Amino acid sequence: MSDGTTTNAGARAAVAAALVGSEAWIVGGAPRDRLLGRQTDDLDIVLAGDVAGAARALGRVAGGLPFALSDDFGAWRVIAHDRTWQVDLNPLRGESLEADLRRRDFTVNAIAEPLGGGELIDPLGGAADLAARRLRAAGPTAFEDDALRVLRLVRLAVELGLEPEPATAEAARRAAPALAQVAPERVFAELRRILAADRVLAGVQLLDALAVTAVILPELEALRGVEQNRFHHRDVFGHTIEVLGAVVALQRDPAALLGDDAADAVTALLREPLSDELTRGTALRLGALMHDIAKPVTEGHLQDGRVTFIGHDVAGARMSREILTRLRTSERLRVHVSALARQHLALGFLVHEAPLSRRATFAYLRACAPVEVDVTLLSIADRVATRGDGAEAAIARHLELARSVLADALAWREHGPPVALLRGDELAREMGLAPGPQIGRRLEELRAAQYAGEVRTKPEAEAWARAAAELPGRVD
Repeated sequence: MSDGTTTNAGARAAVAAALVGSEAWIVGGAPRDRLLGRQTDDLDIVLAGDVAGAARALGRVAGGLPFALSDDFGAWRVIAHDRTWQVDLNPLRGESLEADLRRRDFTVNAIAEPLGGGELIDPLGGAADLAARRLRAAGPTAFEDDALRVLRLVRLAVELGLEPEPATAEAARRAAPALAQVAPERVFAELRRILAADRVLAGVQLLDALAVTAVILPELEALRGVEQNRFHHRDVFGHTIEVLGAVVALQRDPAALLGDDAADAVTALLREPLSDELTRGTALRLGALMHDIAKPVTEGHLQDGRVTFIGHDVAGARMSREILTRLRTSERLRVHVSALARQHLALGFLVHEAPLSRRATFAYLRACAPVEVDVTLLSIADRVATRGDGAEAAIARHLELARSVLADALAWREHGPPVALLRGDELAREMGLAPGPQIGRRLEELRAAQYAGEVRTKPEAEAWARAAAELPGRVD
């Protein structure tokens, strides 16, 4: 057992000061993580007494914000003023602490520590299960009491490196259909942590083994058995999982595929917070799962029998948005992931044009913004995971182009697109244009010329505008 230094000292001190004299215990993740030597920033407290009063007292001591949690009967939360920790306070459920612990999800979470210190209280053998790396349900009705625990089992397995024991896994599998009745935002809260885990691929396998995928992501389940052309070596489901694996590998060692020059910048970008408590890196993993989501509904066959998926990028963008709307994610995440699906083919279409002109690069970046870096990385993972006929040569060509474009994409993200050297009214005057949408199109053409290095100064921009006005096809 560690000395407890892995638990946030500020939270413990505030709770001890606010609840002095109270009959209270630290339960759940903090005692578990203490045994594992893991950092814990949050505390769960079980209290035999006035929970609301205790929360308000803690708020006064810590200068934090106490508020009732509508999802839990009688539960309150206090968040530190600097947001470095939070404490959840819950009333004792049942007639005793042991009765409370027996109603919890897993034995590793059914360990308590007296608030004032002392020996751990572990009636279900959670410490022994931790030592054995075993994940075991706390009771026979654990999953019936809350079907979300099926997903939590997967999340704890991948986050903590635990193995569900067979009886628990079977009980979870039987309970999986009930996830359809769980609030979607609760489902996504667990799913996003599975996606963020280092062992995400093991998590996806466990979701399958427990028959969870078909319940929470039926569109992903529908990819099974959808065969592809000779350039792919797996069906769409297998390919999707391999793309996810390639994204994970790229995150772990970006220099292996991208070279040393881009590795640090890519690592920093993927660590940036995006939304819904996801980083851009975790959102990229979600994008990997969604990028081919529309292939079953766009499947077609040519006269010679070859399979096609024409328009699966456009349909995939729509379906990604629908899935994330169903899971009640933020609009920002929906836009981001749908853009990844919409543009994931764009770089591959340009391989035959390599090396790209500056204008072609501009068009690619403009079309893909604001996910120009993210979708370039997704295209790399997609290409690396496609290992059918001629794969080695195709991968080499794609990587050569992607590395070049990635440098431009990173610069674009840092500095943005060129600012037009002429205002709209100035451009209209030089070109003799009447007000209307054609001015916006011409400004975009000017930006492309600037990006290509064809126009560098305002006088050159004015000359460019007058010359462009004389070209055939002018729209007034």
